[in-house]
Amino acid sequence: MSAPACQLEQWRLRAQSDAYVDPTRYQDEILTRVSRSFALTIPQLPPELYPVVTNAYLLCRIADTIEDEPGLTARQKRQYENAFLNVVSGEADAQAFSDDLSEHLTDQTLQAEHDLVRHLPQMLTIFHALRPFQQEAILQCLSVMTQGMSEFQENAGVQGLDTSEQLDRYCYCVAGVVGKLLTELFIDFEPALLPQRENLHRLALSFGMGLQLTNILKDQWDDRLRGACWLPRDLLAKHGVQFAQLKAGHNDPLYAQAVAELIGTAHSHLQRALQYALLIPARHSGIRRFLLWNIGLALLTLRNVHKNPLRPVKVSHAGVAWIMLLTRLSQRSDSGLRMLYKIASRALPVTPLEAGWNTTCG
Repeated sequence: MSAPACQLEQWRLRAQSDAYVDPTRYQDEILTRVSRSFALTIPQLPPELYPVVTNAYLLCRIADTIEDEPGLTARQKRQYENAFLNVVSGEADAQAFSDDLSEHLTDQTLQAEHDLVRHLPQMLTIFHALRPFQQEAILQCLSVMTQGMSEFQENAGVQGLDTSEQLDRYCYCVAGVVGKLLTELFIDFEPALLPQRENLHRLALSFGMGLQLTNILKDQWDDRLRGACWLPRDLLAKHGVQFAQLKAGHNDPLYAQAVAELIGTAHSHLQRALQYALLIPARHSGIRRFLLWNIGLALLTLRNVHKNPLRPVKVSHAGVAWIMLLTRLSQRSDSGLRMLYKIASRALPVTPLEAGWNTTCG
């Protein structure tokens, strides 16, 4: 090979080296950019679970990015969700999908999410290095999630969902199913949990549902700006509220009553989520912290929404630090954690769940 050709080859290899992105390092870094809360909670998990749950979360986040992209029609979203599932399962090319979707994301999608989509091949490098059981559990979760998102996108709009039952179904598809995934991963990590599998799965649904309802209430006005609303019209009508006529920041006592009922529903689910966390043996303090910090942050968010439903504020850094510190001090004491929950949830309304949710669990 001539000298110029050798030099060109060296430049080519150097360019490839410079362009190389370490998948594990990238996964750790992008988590901190796409989620303030999960960047705190997921790293609490044991080393055997941390990369698995991080990868699962980021893949779910891509599905969520497709759902939230205002530049895509409902039909396009359905097509991209289906194509995404095919890519993750290894039936389609990841780079081609990443390039195509990236071209259709607008500036209304966070830059961190743009970046995550561009690095889908790196995410899948990690995914395909997971054990087959873990891959299958994540795929099952993504299958339910993407199909559910496509189902609800057909009628999504500022008018909201028709019924509270539809809200339950939506929350199950986008979050309750994640609770089921976590349960399978936890049991795989700690086989001693297997006798509690049925109880764990039942309570895990509430863990996901409670977090999702909290996010819906927190983000309702941002969702409305991008043309979406996940609040149920039957519940709003029961309180004499027409959501389309509401304006952010304008006080409406009837709307406050409707929101209080939804806060109470989220609170009831979080009560069951606490039971879920307490079924994890105290020796697995990292798993407990992961669950309890998410529950605690959700409670503080609900308190903020309850104080000002038309303009809720984010949980303060001091509030986050308070949850982290007190949970660490109490994480091995079930009674201590129940007391801490009672303090964090004080003054929140409680809306009894439907009979199907009120099955006594372990």
